[in-house]
Amino acid sequence: MIAKELLNPRSIVICGASSDIHKPGGKALKNLLESPFKGQVYAVNPKETEVQGIKCYAKVDDLPQVDCAILCIAAKFCAQTVDVLTQQKGTKGFIIVSAGFSEENAEGAAIEKHIVDAINAVGGSLIGPNCTGFLNTNYAGCFDTPIPKLDPKGVDFITGSGATAVFIKEYGMSNGLKFNSVWAVGNSAQLGIEDVLEHLDSTFNPETSSHVIMLYMEKIGDPQRLLKHSRSLINKGCHIAAIKSGGSAAGSRAASSHTGALATNDAAVDALFRKAGIVRCQNRQELTTVCGVFMYPELKGNRCAVITHAGGPAVMLTDVLSNGGMEVPSLKEHPASPALLEKLFGGSSVGNPIDFLATGTAEQLGYIIDTVENEYTDIDFSVVIFGSPGLFSNKEVYDLLDAKMRTCKKPIFPVLPSIINVKEEIEDFIAKGNINFPEECVLGNALVKVYNTPKPQPEKVEQPAIDVARIRATVERCKDGYMEISDYNELLDAAGISRKKSVEVSKKEDALAFAKEVGCSKDVPLVMKVVGPLHKSDVGGVTLGVKDLDTVAREFDRLIVIPETYAVEMYPMLDGTDVYIGAIRDPKFGHQIFFGLGGIFIEVLKDVQSALAPITKDEAKEMLTKLKGYKILEGVRGQEGVNIDLYAEQVARVSALVAEMDLNPLLGNPRYVTAVDARIRLEK
Repeated sequence: MIAKELLNPRSIVICGASSDIHKPGGKALKNLLESPFKGQVYAVNPKETEVQGIKCYAKVDDLPQVDCAILCIAAKFCAQTVDVLTQQKGTKGFIIVSAGFSEENAEGAAIEKHIVDAINAVGGSLIGPNCTGFLNTNYAGCFDTPIPKLDPKGVDFITGSGATAVFIKEYGMSNGLKFNSVWAVGNSAQLGIEDVLEHLDSTFNPETSSHVIMLYMEKIGDPQRLLKHSRSLINKGCHIAAIKSGGSAAGSRAASSHTGALATNDAAVDALFRKAGIVRCQNRQELTTVCGVFMYPELKGNRCAVITHAGGPAVMLTDVLSNGGMEVPSLKEHPASPALLEKLFGGSSVGNPIDFLATGTAEQLGYIIDTVENEYTDIDFSVVIFGSPGLFSNKEVYDLLDAKMRTCKKPIFPVLPSIINVKEEIEDFIAKGNINFPEECVLGNALVKVYNTPKPQPEKVEQPAIDVARIRATVERCKDGYMEISDYNELLDAAGISRKKSVEVSKKEDALAFAKEVGCSKDVPLVMKVVGPLHKSDVGGVTLGVKDLDTVAREFDRLIVIPETYAVEMYPMLDGTDVYIGAIRDPKFGHQIFFGLGGIFIEVLKDVQSALAPITKDEAKEMLTKLKGYKILEGVRGQEGVNIDLYAEQVARVSALVAEMDLNPLLGNPRYVTAVDARIRLEK
């Protein structure tokens, strides 16, 4: 629970207040005085008696009772100041903008811990330290600018970087994005991003709360809490967009498996965001654009009408939408198109893009929008591109666009690119409460991301039935490390994971007996493979297509003497397309499942999907369609496809088993998807 003294204080003190607005203490006081705050403001500075018209106290000991404190003083003075405020002045809200704490050295970390302990002892709440501050519709408790226009329906912005917050606010504000609150959590000594999300979740009111949340994070401290509260908020009607930077390969333990090589921190973040329903963005422009899209009515479909008076931008936007899986359907043959075309100047086109030329008027734009709204039933939303070569004002067009956006049920996204030629008209359009998207391809990419981000996965899902007792018994008798073939076969069987039926033999007579049993012949060829060496192919330890008993005997003699070999594995050859399933456990994110095409597709192209366990069969099926090589799974050029239902079920069963493993390859065809080789590492 975040203290009300931080969120809506009756009184605020600036420690380190100054008349110099170029210093944090001076700028913080100026921002506070210019904010909507109606409570009592105090200032503390031993060198001043008055700052910016406010009485200034020499030390905090002299203050009356005060709800909230903003500290803009050296780190070495903060602990003593917090002690006095918490123990003597009833202060429970704290914003510490000062730096020099855990981000700097051990001494700073000790001071930071002391401060957190003192604030926790009174049930208080802390933003920072090492941050730019906090602001909401009640007050501005920050030293940075610009201060955005605050609106209860604006964006709740939570960021781990104050400087990045400034740049994100600037870009968003310049295009009309409004904010409800900005939480620059800095070192997150007490309140971090997950804590703020939990607060927004627990206090969410569909009538009064913001429905758009923007995140910038460089670390995820508690992935499971982030998942829990993001999923809850989105299910309540919120939308969340986030940047998670620093996504290069993490951990870097020696990868003894394909899965180990694939399991980067960034892959885990992708899987987490997908499960939560968070739209992942890669830069500030994309983040603010996605949040701008969230401010418009929700997309109900993926079919777009591109309305333009300039051909080039419309073509580029059409490319982005089409390449992203959205549709710009032809309207040329639609029954309503001839009547619309008659209302436009000669040379116009209604094929989609609907191009009404550089000379198009506000009246003509109105005809087009009305037709899209009322006649084109196979259109879900529209994008209007309208700039100016600088020859005339666009005010009439933008006024018409503003009116239509307020009355039409289908979303209309405005692209007003002439940010210099019609600067004043765009400012007027934004001042009416609209958001502009000045670059059509950036908007198109944002629309694609929003539409293609799935809804949150349910917290509880039905998993395939597995023999838990049998699995537990197998695990208990095995040692940590990579499991023997007989043990992992037992594990796979207990989990219902289809595998090749094989034997391990250490004597030639046993090899011949198995070959006779399965009917070794040209119709039932065998595979013989060494047991012991880690990389079997590298030592010549794999023989394919064994079709007679003489070859069985000869190959057994050759294989059994290869160094480190203690047995030979034998099984009938299978056929099909190589596919792959792997699993690994991350200490923070939990179990992660990887799946996709095998062979070169995993070795070189890394064409895999990843998900956090648990994953259902239906979720796996949907994710398989995102593979670049999905057409191969469907079957191409006479090659049999893979049974997608069986493959997805195997993925779900691995998710239910959740051990660190590689099933690579599995061979898939219309009849079966069966693991040919496996490596399972046990760690109790």
